[in-house]
Amino acid sequence: MMLAAELALAKVDVAIVERRADQNLDGSRSGGLQARTIEVLDQRGVADRFVSAGQTAQVLGFAGVTLDISDFPTRHNYGLALWQNRFEEILAGWVDELGVPIYRGRDVTGFTQDDGGVDVALSGGESLRAEYLAGCDGGRSLIRKAAGIEFPGWDPSTSSLVAEVELDGEPEFGIRHDDKGIHAIGPLGDGRVRVVVREERLGLTGEPTLDDLRRLLVSVRGTDYGLRSATWISRFTDLTRQAASYRQGRVLLAGDAAHVHSPIGGQGLNTGVQDAVNLGWKLAQVVRGTAPESLLDSYHEERHPVGARVLKTTMAATALTRSDDRIEALRDTIAELMGIDQPRKWYAGILSGLAIHYDLGDGHPLLGRRMPDLELETLRVFTLLHDARPVLLNLGEPGSLDVGRWAERVRVIDASYDGPWELPVLGAVTAPSSVLIRPDGYVAWVGDGTDTGLVDALTTWFGPA
Repeated sequence: MMLAAELALAKVDVAIVERRADQNLDGSRSGGLQARTIEVLDQRGVADRFVSAGQTAQVLGFAGVTLDISDFPTRHNYGLALWQNRFEEILAGWVDELGVPIYRGRDVTGFTQDDGGVDVALSGGESLRAEYLAGCDGGRSLIRKAAGIEFPGWDPSTSSLVAEVELDGEPEFGIRHDDKGIHAIGPLGDGRVRVVVREERLGLTGEPTLDDLRRLLVSVRGTDYGLRSATWISRFTDLTRQAASYRQGRVLLAGDAAHVHSPIGGQGLNTGVQDAVNLGWKLAQVVRGTAPESLLDSYHEERHPVGARVLKTTMAATALTRSDDRIEALRDTIAELMGIDQPRKWYAGILSGLAIHYDLGDGHPLLGRRMPDLELETLRVFTLLHDARPVLLNLGEPGSLDVGRWAERVRVIDASYDGPWELPVLGAVTAPSSVLIRPDGYVAWVGDGTDTGLVDALTTWFGPA
């Protein structure tokens, strides 16, 4: 849905094919948004819809240590506790406002692509013709498989059940570790309880049952707490895989279709949203014919390393959930390290998404990093990105920068700012005289009082003049 919203903002004709018949989602699923995802939503002017529906908190953690980012230089120096079903409901409302049609109750059953587009076959015998097809269809992605994109990685080492249940007894809330991993019980706030409990065996494929959950609860807690019913039961593992390529011709992958991993740390949904925001403006320009198709290669070049880092982080976090004397010693050592400011900031920057750095070459530290949401004279920088268009922000002599024949594509703003320039993890950086900001909020060019390199940057990211 986020990709559809980005394309709709760019005035590109887009449609969603959705397996579910309505917006209802079984279970609450993942539990929140990281700081950079909230910033991305703020860049589109919709962050308040999500923040008002959730609860802000310091949600980042590693090795059992909470990583506080309240001292990070961002308006959103927190995470947001918001269940995925509510997140999707709010997102769907925004997508509907943007006029995106959704073909509900349908599956993609196959596709063929040619030089001019993609023919997409749907369940029920329908078909669609599109210029491009984005596979956002989860870890078992049919689109990825049909495109012949390899999905290398690591088989699971642990398996757990997650459920939302009603109990007659009073459970002992909290998290416990054992030699296989983690299990936890926590309140949902509506009388129901969320249970996560490890399974004793890997490779089980049948749908988990209430009896399975009851047996596992007794195994790890000594009681089932009077387990009465479950509104949702699911199985998850730490299966860890990443698509070898995020693009094959006119087919692109995003979200779980491109990368799967343990849900620990709440990285999956956030990474998927940011995949979509990176891809959307690039795909829109290619569809409109203002940029060459080769621009789409930068999607893989930028987002594949980010996904690989997420896989590495979640694998490490999963290993630390086990409990034996050696793992305990390792966890204690890392916890001590995370108590020191610089390691804490470095790792929190990775987990929050605020430290993402796309390799756009040498130069100013801002290059390839998120643009800070500066408070200009009458507005914030993020306000300039609400319509998902690029912005050349000139903080030097008014009128000194001209984008020439890119004027219809790139908005030029003359402004002044004499406050500090500070980035998460890096700290203070030298104030630039101007910055070219991509629609995803990342800096594509930094001026030093001249326009050297500006034409090259405009051509690279927004097509030839």
